Amino acid sequence: MKKLSELEYGESGIVREIRASQHELNCLGIRIKKQVKMITRQPIKGPVVVVVDEMEVAMGLDTAEGVVIETEGHEGS
Repeated sequence: MKKLSELEYGESGIVREIRASQHELNCLGIRIKKQVKMITRQPIKGPVVVVVDEMEVAMGLDTAEGVVIETEGHEGS
């Protein structure tokens, strides 16, 4: 399991836990069991951009740190 903010470029996984504002993330389309893929992570606390449901979504680093992802190939660990 990783925080969304820790995913590498091109890495994807399934949202397993949300510790940030669920309302804010729901508005962005990020929910439990959704698949996300990291597109870019800007340095020095810049935004994180992921793809969810074929749509690019940007969020602050603090928000991304509140989303727990099960990366592909690590189911059940």
